[in-house]
Amino acid sequence: MAAKPKAKSPILEAVHLTAQDLQRLGFIDKRKQRKLEVLCLEPIAPYDGPQIRALRDRANLSQAVLASVLNTSASTVRKWEIGEKHPSGPSLKLLNLLDRKGLEAIL
Repeated sequence: MAAKPKAKSPILEAVHLTAQDLQRLGFIDKRKQRKLEVLCLEPIAPYDGPQIRALRDRANLSQAVLASVLNTSASTVRKWEIGEKHPSGPSLKLLNLLDRKGLEAIL
């Protein structure tokens, strides 16, 4: 069985454990179990400018290339790095994936 995700709340923890039991007993399939597990995950911590710059440097990417990988503009990446804007939604998820697993996981 996969590692248990850390729940956002005690209620979601209970939902997760119940879903695991229902899946084990054959009442729900693995696909529905995974959908429920997503609900139990902690939200991704925000990235500030220095973190994004360090992540970009570690991956050896220019602002333009990082923007292309994240499907955003180079000016957006620049604004993230100087603190005018903050990544959210899919961009935040992709930054987290890049941070945890590396560039190969995104490409």
